[in-house]
Amino acid sequence: MSKIQVLDSITIDKIAAGEVIERPASVVKELVENAIDAGASSVTVEIKDGGVSLIRIADNGCGISKDEVRPAFLRHSTSKIRSVDDLLHIRSLGFRGEALSSIAAVSQVELLTKTKEDIFGTRYRIAGGKEESLEDDSAPDGTTFLIRQLFYNVPARRKFLKTAMTEASHVGDLMIRIALSHPEVSFRFINNGQSKIHTSGNGNLRDVIYHIYGREIAGNLLSAHYEKNGIRVTGFLGAPIISRGNRNFENYFINSRYIKNNMVYKAIEDAYKDFTMQHKFPFVVLHIEMNGELVDVNVHPSKLEIRFGNQQEVYNAIYEAVESGLHEKEMIPQITVDVPEVKEVPEKESLKVEIPPKEERDLNYFMEEMKKRVKSYHEQNSSAEVKGKSALFKPERQAERIRETVMPYRTEKEEEQPAPKQLDLFEEKFLDRKAETEYKLIGQVFDTYWLVEYHDNLYIIDQHAAHERVLYEKTLAGMKTREFTSQMISPPIVLNLTMQEQEVFVRYMERFTKIGFEFEEFGQESYAVRAVPDNLFSVAKKEILMEMIDSLSDEISRNLSPDIIDEKIASMSCKAAVKGKMKLSAAEVQTLIGELLTLKNPYHCPHGRPTIIAMSRRELEKKFKRIV
Repeated sequence: MSKIQVLDSITIDKIAAGEVIERPASVVKELVENAIDAGASSVTVEIKDGGVSLIRIADNGCGISKDEVRPAFLRHSTSKIRSVDDLLHIRSLGFRGEALSSIAAVSQVELLTKTKEDIFGTRYRIAGGKEESLEDDSAPDGTTFLIRQLFYNVPARRKFLKTAMTEASHVGDLMIRIALSHPEVSFRFINNGQSKIHTSGNGNLRDVIYHIYGREIAGNLLSAHYEKNGIRVTGFLGAPIISRGNRNFENYFINSRYIKNNMVYKAIEDAYKDFTMQHKFPFVVLHIEMNGELVDVNVHPSKLEIRFGNQQEVYNAIYEAVESGLHEKEMIPQITVDVPEVKEVPEKESLKVEIPPKEERDLNYFMEEMKKRVKSYHEQNSSAEVKGKSALFKPERQAERIRETVMPYRTEKEEEQPAPKQLDLFEEKFLDRKAETEYKLIGQVFDTYWLVEYHDNLYIIDQHAAHERVLYEKTLAGMKTREFTSQMISPPIVLNLTMQEQEVFVRYMERFTKIGFEFEEFGQESYAVRAVPDNLFSVAKKEILMEMIDSLSDEISRNLSPDIIDEKIASMSCKAAVKGKMKLSAAEVQTLIGELLTLKNPYHCPHGRPTIIAMSRRELEKKFKRIV
């Protein structure tokens, strides 16, 4: 057996670098976080070849004085904390003091820095953990890092890097998260000489979202705001139309720190449950502020993982912020059609008029010009009154044709077209009790969708999605008011459970009985279902109950609030909803619509599909080219 010996400092630094520096994005993360902690209002990140050959990070922060440059590269040297007690009050992004020593251990580093108080700056070079030079140099206030040849002395680590494009994409994703987490800082990201991200740093989060994600997403945002028990949640929620197939668009920050946490994901997605399709994920940018003593950020060297001391309160706060934000506006998607291109009307030679730019919008200009031409024509042909009248009549007819032709073109051209939106906040809301006496039921198409006319809008209702929502909210209301009826089933359904399933079942049995279930012990870890809610009688099956127990078995569900548990159980009622292709009478549909009008959220089924969509009369007339 080999003898135990103390490792040398360079080997120790390389081992530490393996924990902290995984790829070029890790270097960027550590140095940009340091720049933010240094009070920078502007940070530029430039990479080449995915960050392997060069990473340049420049900021206008406080800089580093010359006598602190060397200590900054020592392991566990930091200005963020002084003792173990400070770990309970961390507000900075970096604090371990591992970043610079780890980066210097596996790359060639050049540092140029200057404080506002110093006359000269300092240039420092260190490679592979060994100092090369330290000298005075001219420099702007702030700090610039040049990281060259990452992992040049650790070839085994370098060969595990992906392609330059892939590594660059990791840096780009990181810069997006950092820019969203600090809208008060201007960030610029340059990849191989091309500017990819540039935010203003004006503190407006919506502006950052626009700069990063573009007009479509920025135009479909809902505000989120919640504050209770020392937890504050603010930010923006994407409308359901911009959902995505993965979680990459779920951005959330704890005390301005980007993290990943399954409980936070679950809170967001549970709140969106009624608004998104299965296997679709929402777009959110949420800032969560809370007492630092209740957040453990010292879980992993990457600082991406955290633990909460008040997990249930955090879950409830995020859920409430998202859920209330999604219910603020009417959620009926409006169908739009492409506006046909309108060609400019060619000018007629006999009426060619030079139009001054400042008067181009004024139709009276054309009329006045026509009057002048009529008068001139009349003076030249005064010998024949009839000719004068004829001449007057002809230019006026021409002027009228100009009015009919030019006005639609001018209006369509000059009015700025609004950005496409997922939500249309109709002034005349269809889903309102007042509308019940005014809408007209037209009929059904494809044995699934019902057409309803209300004022200048056509509404299309999915009978299955609408009935699911009605049953779901009625069941949920019955659980709260204990207004329900049960129906006995014979023979009873016998549930044979595992120990884990029995634990879950017993824990939530009261919730089931609140909506009309009746259970009886039926031997060891078995229960007989004697009665079910009347609205589930037609679909009462063992599989449905087991599916519900399974959904309540995950670890996070153990700490869910009673209301969330009720919602999960109430979702069983969806199984009894009328399906597509099932014939309904007009009277049954009238009843369904009437019930839909009374609901808290009539716009989506419990699984996120829309119950109703709308198309305006104007859009139909555009489609048929009755208007342009």
